[in-house]
Amino acid sequence: MGDIISLDAFRPEQDPEDMDRRQLLGLLDRTRTRIAQLDEAEPEDPESEDYDSWGEEHEDLEDLVDEIMDLLDELGDEDE
Repeated sequence: MGDIISLDAFRPEQDPEDMDRRQLLGLLDRTRTRIAQLDEAEPEDPESEDYDSWGEEHEDLEDLVDEIMDLLDELGDEDE
């Protein structure tokens, strides 16, 4: 497969906990876009190393979405 971008390369330099609502929403959009790209590039062989790498990145990105959603919930309507 070879086109999987590591989460380290994707994760923003700024800690999501230090972002405001607008920044978090942008990161959420980019993260969901990356997940959609991964979905399109899912390796066919679930026993392959490529599939393992794909699955790990997919799971890490889903965890990042959860983290962003939690942070947005904590912010509530503060920034609006």
